[in-house]
Formats: sequence, structure tokens, C-alpha cells
Amino acid sequence: MEQRTVTLQEILALLKKRFILIVSLTVLAGLVVGMFSYFWLTPVYQAQTQILVNQKSTPQDAFRWREMIETDIQLINTYNVIIKSPVILERVIEELDLKTTPEKLTSQIIVTSQNQSRVLNVRVQDANPSQAVIIVNTIANVFKKEIPKLLHVDNINILSVAELSANPNPLKPNKTLNVAIGATIGLMVAIFLAFLLEYLDNRVKDEDDVEELLEIPVMGTVGVIVLPRGISKKKRKRKL
Repeated sequence: MEQRTVTLQEILALLKKRFILIVSLTVLAGLVVGMFSYFWLTPVYQAQTQILVNQKSTPQDAFRWREMIETDIQLINTYNVIIKSPVILERVIEELDLKTTPEKLTSQIIVTSQNQSRVLNVRVQDANPSQAVIIVNTIANVFKKEIPKLLHVDNINILSVAELSANPNPLKPNKTLNVAIGATIGLMVAIFLAFLLEYLDNRVKDEDDVEELLEIPVMGTVGVIVLPRGISKKKRKRKL
């Protein structure tokens, strides 16, 4: 028996046949994910501040300023570690009377820096936008006080202070993106289910199915006989 090739027209016909199923599952998946994103997921807000860190300098260092800049850049990774260390975070927790631990607070903090830059970007994520602003500003202030005791650094400037906007937008979840992803997944599942249902449908629907099933050529077909509307059921039976 020759293997039958599925044409593009047959695929389109199948999708058209299962159109209601495909649309229903796509809309349903989008609605479920949307409701989950809007009503169940806790929104997370983010606040950010920037810190510029320089080394202590003396009049003799004026001729080696380029070397000092390179050293500051190399120390950026050290500053990143210090900001998220218990030395800083314990002070922050104590000042704000937070009901958390340095380990948990560390998971809320993101410290980054651009290449060849002495500027630290400190971001804090929290379910409360006001709390995120307070924590990130406190971290910057505590870091500014404590870093001279830890390293030979005293020239620390807070370039930008985090402020609470009138209508803060959550960083996550991205509700629109979640709905789009949910609808896409629903569409893929619906198309897969449509092909699966068609594959599992073993009914004989046309002469091609008969020829494929029995492996014999079809000699002829019987068309549908349409009787006039005026003929009663009894007359139809007699004629038949």
C-alpha cells in the first residue's frame, strides 16, 4: 500500500473543520493565564539608585589619576559583593526594623555596573513599591558610611536617589506578555488536538478511504437522491 501524502489543501480543510475547537482553546488558555496573572500573581516593583565610588586621593596621586581609575574599575566586583554582604544588610535591616534576614534581603537586590564605569546600579525588588524605594536608598546610605571603614575609599557620591512615583508600574508579572504566551500555547495545543482527533477518526467518509482501506480500486459511486418537497413520506417509500 502506497503511503498517502497529505496536501496543504487537506491541512487547511482540517483546520477549517476544527475552527471552533481551535478558537475556543486559544481564547480559553488566554483567559486562564490572564486571570492567573491579574488575580493570583503578586506584583513585584523595582526601585533603583546609582553610586559613584572613588579611592582616597592625595596631591601626589594627581599624576597617577589614570592608574587610580583603572584600579577603581577593577574594584567594582568587590563593591558588588560588599553591598550584598551581611556587613551592609544587617545595618539596613536594623535601621528599617525589617522582618527579614540578610539572606532573604540579598535575593531582592541586584547590583550591576557598566563596562569601564565606576558607577554602581543598585536595584531592589519588593511587593511594596514604597518599601523598595526605602530599602534601596537605605542601602546606598549605609554603603556610603561603611565602605571607608572596609576599603581605602572615601569619595562616594549617590548620583540618583530612588523616588516613589504617583502610579508605580510593577516590574513583573508582565500581564500582556503572559496572556499572549498563554494564547499561543493554547493555539498550539488546539492544532495538535485537531490533528490527533482526525488521526483517531477511523470512520469511512469517502471513496478514497474505501480504496485505501480495502486496497481495491473504486468502480463507481452512488450519489445522493433528492426528492421533490411535495412528495409525502409514504409516497417516498413506495417510489423507493
